[in-house]
Amino acid sequence: MTVAAGGRVGIIAGGGAFPVAVAREAVAAGREVHILGIVGEAEPAIERFSHSWIKWGEIGRLLGELKRMGSGELVIIGGVTRPDLDQVRLDLGAIRNLPLVLSLMIGGDDSVLSSVVRFFEAKGLVVRGAHEIAPSLVVGLGPLGREHPSADDEKDIRQGLTVVRALGVLDVGQAAVVTRGHVIAVEAAEGTDQMLIRAAELRQWGRRRGKRMGVLVKRPKPRQELRVDMPAMGPRTVELAAQAGLAGVAVMAHGVLIAERAEIVRIADAERIFIAGVEDTAA
Repeated sequence: MTVAAGGRVGIIAGGGAFPVAVAREAVAAGREVHILGIVGEAEPAIERFSHSWIKWGEIGRLLGELKRMGSGELVIIGGVTRPDLDQVRLDLGAIRNLPLVLSLMIGGDDSVLSSVVRFFEAKGLVVRGAHEIAPSLVVGLGPLGREHPSADDEKDIRQGLTVVRALGVLDVGQAAVVTRGHVIAVEAAEGTDQMLIRAAELRQWGRRRGKRMGVLVKRPKPRQELRVDMPAMGPRTVELAAQAGLAGVAVMAHGVLIAERAEIVRIADAERIFIAGVEDTAA
């Protein structure tokens, strides 16, 4: 299968708000889209666009749909759970590409996602990052709302960036919580939101004293494949940061996607916490 770049943008959609946000931005920019929603992962909201539903293991059908729609460019976006082999029903296209299917069951996130990109590129597709198709979803430099980080927060931000950068080399996670120089939590396989729930259990003393302290810091891992795995954040993350008693959220500018920007700013301003895009000058 070889399709020239351009034309209709194919979007393989996992869970969450980002697939629809990318599709909406692409259409606003004058592009046509076709969403391939993964059954059990993608939201029903994808059905407001041209779409097909794809089950795990239907690789042949997925490639066929992309060819049928004339999609030369592909975006892979949204959360997915690694499938249980017992639940995967392989079609002929999957059987022909069995080494890829098996590779998705092992290895770290970086190696798996790099394999996915190479697979689609070998089929003649141009894999685009969501930030290339929908650049307005990327966090820029500076605060998003009314609040700004204090001098103490800035120190926590710098340490958090250092921690995540170091852990990222080992393909561990994309986020950490730092409070006055103490690393309270680091993200592992559970994701940012579950990490914040853990951090809240350790931070209740700070809230009882009536003062917010600490920062959630989020940035890409050093060798992260940003075309298919740029870090992302939605309103729920901001809500959990507030519940954990944190002073704010800092993300690496031009390296993190946000969905529902207006809602994120509304929550941050109401909770009086900052959301800021920052530079990692030590990277």
